[in-house]
This record gives sequence, structure tokens and C-alpha cells, in this order.
Amino acid sequence: MRAAQIERFGDARELTIVDLDRPHAGPGEVVVRIQATSVNPVDYKIRSKGPGIAPELPAVLGCDLAGTVTAVGAAVTAFKPGDEVYGCAGGVRGMPGTYSEYIATDARLLARKPDGLSMREAAALPLVSITAWEALVERAGVRPGQTVLIHGGAGGVGHVALQIARSLGAMVHTTVSSDGKASIARDLGADETINYREESVQAYVDRLTAGRGFDVVFDATGGSDLPLSFEAAAINGTVLTIVSQYQADLTLMHLKNLSLHVIFMLIPMLHNIGRERHGVLLDRLAALVRRGQVRPLLDRREFELADIAEAHRHAESGQAVGKVTLAVEHGG
Repeated sequence: MRAAQIERFGDARELTIVDLDRPHAGPGEVVVRIQATSVNPVDYKIRSKGPGIAPELPAVLGCDLAGTVTAVGAAVTAFKPGDEVYGCAGGVRGMPGTYSEYIATDARLLARKPDGLSMREAAALPLVSITAWEALVERAGVRPGQTVLIHGGAGGVGHVALQIARSLGAMVHTTVSSDGKASIARDLGADETINYREESVQAYVDRLTAGRGFDVVFDATGGSDLPLSFEAAAINGTVLTIVSQYQADLTLMHLKNLSLHVIFMLIPMLHNIGRERHGVLLDRLAALVRRGQVRPLLDRREFELADIAEAHRHAESGQAVGKVTLAVEHGG
């Protein structure tokens, strides 16, 4: 089978197409014929920075997949050959990645692909949706009528978080960097958009919440300072972030009696803890997709597996709007 592999950590030029042996399903695993995958920030961060949570070199990267089951291992009852599935299923320490034609992976990490979505669309959803779901549903417990602020509502995690928050009955507000991204966020269901380059936190807290602050603040970009989220939060509010690898002043967190949650959705994959939760969650997400409450946002540029280096460069450039996806073409 063809796969995109790195021999060493570095820039996108390290990604090369190689021929590898096709995998076999072990106990609890399925083999998936991958038909689409995507590029997430964790993919190019592993590629460039390693080793950390990276798989052992030489490594196939890539977390997300959509494809068709071709074989099932012992004790697998949830899937059979021919089932179309999607999931976040590899590309980290101890797990081969999805930049390949086939993968053998833990069946618990997968769910049936949502009806009505293309393979590209389905492959865009798993990692970002699991992150958003864990934040808003499992950690924050968002309820109808609450006010939710999402930093980066047109981004990878943010655009799904916006829709999940709406499905939970919340009033959803989001920060964006341009009028074009504001239009995207409103199209996805945002009640209000905030150009963070033009309006201060205090100004939009006053404008949108009469100075009270937001019940839930989710930094879905990993780039906003925590103190800005603390400033935007209401007293006794909840703040969530996908990146906390920096020092931050927690004074406002104390003064407002805030709760802070860090979301690192790769934990089940890295430590083999609660992997079945991911499959269940993706089943629930598929139900939202079927009801028209969640849809993926794809960047307009389409890539194939052979274009993996350029796909990484495009995702890293900051110019992509929506998820960068790749079709995995199979010969013969």
C-alpha cells in the first residue's frame, strides 16, 4: 500500500510517499480502506517538532479518516466488512497514522460514517468534533439559555463547537478576525460575531451581556490568552482551552471563582483509557449531522495523498478556511 511517511522530524519536505505492507487486523481491531483524511495542527506539530507524542520513526502521521472496513479482528462485533466508518484513529505514539491507503486500528475509536456526507466531509470531523464535544458537553455541561463565547468560530474546532453549542440550546457568540469569517460563523448559526481586532473584551462583554460576562468561554484556537478568556467570563463561569502550554496570570480566575478545563482529546489514544467513549461520541455526532445541526466546513482547496506536503504547507500557512482534506486514491 502507499503511505506518506517521515524518516525524521522537520518541515513538510520530510513527507514522502512510500510502499508499505498492508496491515492485518489484530484482536479488537479493524482494517479500514482509507478514502479520505485531513490535516490537523497536531499532525504538522508532530511532524515539525517531535518526538513527544509522535509515533516511532519512520512514521506515518495523520489522525482522521473516513473509509470502508475490509477486515475485522477477533472480538469485534460492532463492524463488518463493507461498513463505512469515520474516526480519529492513529498518528500518535504507538499507533500508525491515516496518511495511508489502509490502517489497522482499534475498533472502539470508530463509528459509522454519517449518511449524506462525502468521505472528505466525514474525514474533516472526528478530531475537532471530539474536542468540541468533550469541552462543551462533558466538561462545561452547556445548558439551554446559557451564553457561550467561542474564540475562533470559523476555525477547525471552533466551527463545530459553535454548532454543538447551538444544538444544546445556548446563545452562541464568537470571535473572528475578518468580515468573511464573520459571515461564515453567522451561516453556521452564531447569534453574534465579534471582530477581536476591532473591539475590546470589555466592549463586547458590555454590548452582548450587559457587563455580566459569558457563562462559558471556549478558546478553540489555542492562541488566545487565558486572561482574555477570564475577562470575558461571568462570575462562577467556565473557561475551556485546547492549549495551555504557557504561563498565565490566574488572578482573574480566582477573583471570579472560575472553573478552567484543558481539553486534550488524544488521551484515550495515547494511554488506552476510555477509547470506547470516542466511538459513542461520534455516533451521537452523526445523529446531529443527520438532523442538519452540524456540518463540516472544508477549505476550498482539495488535495490527494500524493499532495501531502503541499497540504501541510497550506494548513500551516494560516490561509486555509475550514479543514484541509485529502482524498486517498486507490490504484486497481
